Amino acid sequence: MTASRLSVNVNAVAMLRNRRDLPWPSVTGLSAIAMEAGAKGITVHPRPDERHIRKTDVYDLAELIEERYPNKELCLEGYPSADFLKLVEEARPEQVLFVPDDPEQQTSDHGWQFDRDTSALAAAITAAKNWAVTVSLFCDPDPSAPEHAARLGAERIEIYTGPYGACYDDPDRAEKELNKVVATAEAARDCGLGVNAGHDLTVANIPPLIKRAPFIREMSIGHGFTADALIYGFAESVRRFRRAMGEI
Repeated sequence: MTASRLSVNVNAVAMLRNRRDLPWPSVTGLSAIAMEAGAKGITVHPRPDERHIRKTDVYDLAELIEERYPNKELCLEGYPSADFLKLVEEARPEQVLFVPDDPEQQTSDHGWQFDRDTSALAAAITAAKNWAVTVSLFCDPDPSAPEHAARLGAERIEIYTGPYGACYDDPDRAEKELNKVVATAEAARDCGLGVNAGHDLTVANIPPLIKRAPFIREMSIGHGFTADALIYGFAESVRRFRRAMGEI
């Protein structure tokens, strides 16, 4: 069995829990199941309105991993606002993914536009690295993006795979979008960056991506994983996604 690439995003678990003033489904409980089943770690995106993940979830997950799963990783995803950076400083996740989201966005749906002012982003990267947190930047599938990320001091990029995932019923278009993802991954590798990928990845569309870019080190999966877990359960879905990645 090879090391896992799978980081399970549990935002949807928190969203379901928040429909009631009750503690279930448990974000930490299901995260523990995922990690016990072989997931590399857990990803969460705490938004300012706490419509799914709450700040308390972040602290609880950080404590869970520190105490019970010290070989696993917590990744915090978010816009580098002062409040978010304070959370990163306090929780000290293994990795932070900076995304250019407006607070009202439903989900991360585009990467950083590096031709705009990135001074605030550069300051956030410096701060996170001072806290010994690995920094990843969310990038569109654009081979020119990784060089900008490297210049800013990031250690990894996460390629936005939404356009590729949206082609589930159009094989020809999927091939074109896959080419963009792979070209971006190769450009990042050539810049010395670690390569992550995430958004709308499934057990069906992961194998072609891994075949062409086997050096991808992490895949953050939430929506597709949760949809799978409703049928197969959390533990079996971890195994299904890891099989799709060629790990078991």
